[in-house]
Amino acid sequence: MNIITELAEAQEFVSSLAQKPEGSIVALSGAGISTESGIPDFRSPGGIWSQRAPVQYQDFLDFEERRLEDWDRRFEMLSFFEKAEPNYAHRALSRLCASRQLNVLITQNVDGLHQRAGVPEDKLIELHGNSTYATCLDCGAYAALEEQEDLVARNISPTCGKCGGLLKAAVISFGQSMPQDELQKAAIAAQNCETFLVLGSSLVVHPAAQLPVIAAQNGADLVILNREETPLDSLAHTVVRTPLSETFAIFPMK
Repeated sequence: MNIITELAEAQEFVSSLAQKPEGSIVALSGAGISTESGIPDFRSPGGIWSQRAPVQYQDFLDFEERRLEDWDRRFEMLSFFEKAEPNYAHRALSRLCASRQLNVLITQNVDGLHQRAGVPEDKLIELHGNSTYATCLDCGAYAALEEQEDLVARNISPTCGKCGGLLKAAVISFGQSMPQDELQKAAIAAQNCETFLVLGSSLVVHPAAQLPVIAAQNGADLVILNREETPLDSLAHTVVRTPLSETFAIFPMK
């Protein structure tokens, strides 16, 4: 295992990714890529989740009070997301998509920064959904999050204008089933890549944490870019400990 702790060496290493064959890379991003854009890690001490426990999915379905609490939390999170901008690491992944080296980008994040950096929807797998908009739980119709604020301020749960079903932020809540199609696509991508990148994930949340294992077991070079140690470092070909945005600051964008 090669461990890189010096910024210049890390920058040289990630720049070499631009020379990889088309379709050979799969990436998994976690909270660490977005904290460098100013978005708090909501799971960490002092984060939103430590101040207010997340609303369980069944409670959202059953209780108006819990629905309103969840909506209030989503508006608070949206304010962080809207102030943030994609950083160099987000933009490097978008560049790798555009040049076709990156086949699939799997993310645990719900902030929409990968889309804002230019990653196309057909290259992106959002394992935990997306918290920047809402969908109807019955018919799946899209709804803008901001347009629900007036209703919530009047203590009314937003409902779908098409079918009357409950609207909910399109994130996967605790107790809600994971998207099986997305998980299957992610696992297949991990099985068939030559290089599997992990960017800013502690690799302790499952099932996402199993994807690098699948890749390594199928012969991929596992590269983990994370400032802290992870449980899967021993499987990695290369581990990079430098800050993500700085590491990609000189990544070739053309």
